[in-house]
Amino acid sequence: MQKSNYSVPILDTEEALIRKMTTPSAAVKQAISELAGEIMILGAGGKMGPSLAELLINADARVIGVDLFPDERVENYLASKAVQTIRTDLMEETALNELPETEYIILMAGTKFGSFGNEPFTWAINAMLPGRVMHRFRSSKIIYVSSGNVYKYTPVDSGGATEEYPVDPIGEYAQSRLGGERLVQFFSARNGTPACIVRLFYASELRYGIIHDVAQKIKSGQPIDLSMGYVNQIWQGDANAALARLFPLCESPAKTINLTGLETLSVRDIALRIGEIMGRQPTFIGEEQPTALLGNAGEMERILGAPQISIDELIEWVTWWVEHDKSSLGKPTKYESRTGKF
Repeated sequence: MQKSNYSVPILDTEEALIRKMTTPSAAVKQAISELAGEIMILGAGGKMGPSLAELLINADARVIGVDLFPDERVENYLASKAVQTIRTDLMEETALNELPETEYIILMAGTKFGSFGNEPFTWAINAMLPGRVMHRFRSSKIIYVSSGNVYKYTPVDSGGATEEYPVDPIGEYAQSRLGGERLVQFFSARNGTPACIVRLFYASELRYGIIHDVAQKIKSGQPIDLSMGYVNQIWQGDANAALARLFPLCESPAKTINLTGLETLSVRDIALRIGEIMGRQPTFIGEEQPTALLGNAGEMERILGAPQISIDELIEWVTWWVEHDKSSLGKPTKYESRTGKF
């Protein structure tokens, strides 16, 4: 970490970033020590999969990472960290049957970006695959990582959707995610498979996320769209740590829980803070609406405690990262969309 004129120590290399996301807390180590068996991550090559797998390895779990691994470097990296990797196309009819029996499964495979215009595949991987996984691994404990997009928009002063709030998915991506949840619920109840559905909102790190998107726009002089004027944010390291601790929540019928930050954040305020740090004046288009896609993480906080990394820290880390032209995953979140088209 580099000490600068920022108010927090800065993560100034990818090595420092990865180390910060994958160093297990005492609570994560304790949770992993209580598991008897391997953890298989389906979709280990995506945005969160590699850092989650490494976190689990660092907490002394035995991890199997399954993915098509279109980027061979990701597979090689995971293998170098002692993750047993299996390259397969989970959409192939026989793929799941060829995977080993595993006590614990985290299902992260899915698609969001590029789903508009590719709706058949979106439904297949987001809705059909969870049903197949639940049918194949009926004796496992399964964490299914879904999306907060399944909720209807909430008033910005409401504190966000609780787990009991009505679902009303906008667009086919969100609809397909709800389809996946329904199949998890069906097979959990039918087969007695313990499962936990995690509705994830807006996990961010330095190379990806809403704060990264806003910082990039300010740096390049692009306007900030306020159509979705309020959001939640959670540091990806905190999201990974939560997922590592959720297996005790798996039950039949499946339990549902929100995973996000505790605060309702103003996109305008985030932009103004980034602009202040950068010495640049952000510009805005559009207007804040009275509703937004927001989640209430009170139940998560009650069970696991509050996230460890504050929004102020995350904003400073991301701002420094973008200012210094560090790497990006090149995946805009499209958080401003109110049409559900990603």
